[in-house]
Amino acid sequence: MALPPLHGFRVFESVARLGNVGAAAAELHVTPGAVSQQIRALQTALGVDLFQKRGRQLALTASGTQLQRSVASAMEAIHTGVRQVSTHRNNEATKRVLTISIPQVHGVAWLATRLFTFMAESPNFQLNVVTSSHFHGVDWRKVDVAIVYGVPPWPGFWWRLLHGIRMTPVCSPQLLRGPNAIRQASDLAHHRLLHEDDGSQWRRWQAEAGIAYTGEADVYFDDFGIVLQAARDGFGVALSDEVVSARDLDEGRLVQPLQLSVPALHNYYCICVEAKRETDDVNDFIRWLIDEAAAG
Repeated sequence: MALPPLHGFRVFESVARLGNVGAAAAELHVTPGAVSQQIRALQTALGVDLFQKRGRQLALTASGTQLQRSVASAMEAIHTGVRQVSTHRNNEATKRVLTISIPQVHGVAWLATRLFTFMAESPNFQLNVVTSSHFHGVDWRKVDVAIVYGVPPWPGFWWRLLHGIRMTPVCSPQLLRGPNAIRQASDLAHHRLLHEDDGSQWRRWQAEAGIAYTGEADVYFDDFGIVLQAARDGFGVALSDEVVSARDLDEGRLVQPLQLSVPALHNYYCICVEAKRETDDVNDFIRWLIDEAAAG
């Protein structure tokens, strides 16, 4: 059989729930006559009586009770769907989207877990994360906030020092054993030095240590992640900081054979375009980031 008009089921559900035509009419903002007409039309279409009078109240017949269960379930499903759509729409409307650029090694070592904490505490933020270590590698057309490894100034940008780092030698524990074990600075002459720059950082460290810089067997990389992996594998000695190498040091993949540390030639900065600095989303994220850096 053809399905009766759906509006009739809505009227039926209201009368069945309230047990009174007048009450249903008030709820639906129509006249009692209109309610009675809809009920009669529904009963005629179905060919069964749905109600029987009991004084001033209407009681469901067996057929009415059966239909009421199905209609009530359907109405609840509709209400649930409407609530879900409305909630999704509101969430989408209030979702705050930021694109963050982070150095690959620093991001994995220090920031990644903190970003997950930030997202858990700020579910209305959606973070898109890209990687670039240096200022000129950041696509500022897309990026809202970046952590860069470098030296200011950067005209047209706002920046804040995130970590003032110091560099110290790190190596595999295996380099602490054997005839060329590293026990003092002069022992580095027996080992390959690993660089991510032109050697400037190591020259600064060796000048502080009072030893000559040779660099004859050194290896130069443009990716600090490769530098650290080579050090973990025992291929040489790298200069790193405790922010990036904290996990390797804690878990014993790297050790600090010598305690002398020197200020880094470059540092980690939080940076954004000046025009974006005072926008609420960027300001909120930067404030959280600086607080995390201060907490260690």
